[in-house]
Amino acid sequence: MTDDKATYRRQGFGQELDLDAPFGLLIIDFVNGFLDPAVFGGGNIAAAMERTVGLLGEARRRRWPVAHSRIVFADDDADRNVFAMKVPGLLTLKESSSNSAIVPQLAPKPGELVVRKTVPSAFFATGLGPWLTQRGVRTLVVAGCVTSGCVRSSVVDAMSLGFLPLVVRDCVGDRAIGPHEANLFDMSEKYAVVMDLADTMKLVEARTAGSAVVSGSAGTRHRIQ
Repeated sequence: MTDDKATYRRQGFGQELDLDAPFGLLIIDFVNGFLDPAVFGGGNIAAAMERTVGLLGEARRRRWPVAHSRIVFADDDADRNVFAMKVPGLLTLKESSSNSAIVPQLAPKPGELVVRKTVPSAFFATGLGPWLTQRGVRTLVVAGCVTSGCVRSSVVDAMSLGFLPLVVRDCVGDRAIGPHEANLFDMSEKYAVVMDLADTMKLVEARTAGSAVVSGSAGTRHRIQ
């Protein structure tokens, strides 16, 4: 990894992002099926979900716009797509399926958006982007699963739409740790800021207090003034 980082630095990746308020929170696919190792879970997903309970509480206390996503296919599979061809078990995630329901610990409250999707990104062919824009969100704090799939694709789309993504390292999880770590590294170098929950809240406190905050990549190169 040291050689990889040197290559990225030499080529100019990993530049800093100036994270601005207002903040919003996106929680991706923390549903029952992704918390169950017998279905789509495993790895560090459960630990990430538990950490996200505190993050969601802070977001609500601060009155951030909060959005959740879940994968939902039609009861008759009419919307079966390439994603479901690659992972046929996704077709079991229906509107009334327990496995598609958001876990009780993170159950949405009135006024929070629930995005239903059939592809990895929470932005693709949904109303999430306009919803966040209407509420003035500049920096989008991201939690959820899985890091290498739906989290990554949503972060790339968020960046592409002009939001500043902040991926909370200990609030995202994957069924396999190798892809989790590799994708955190790659997102931090190209698309987002990656930092742990404690540093995220320090940054939020500083920024909302009016201090200058500059945050860097890889979850380790950031400074708060």
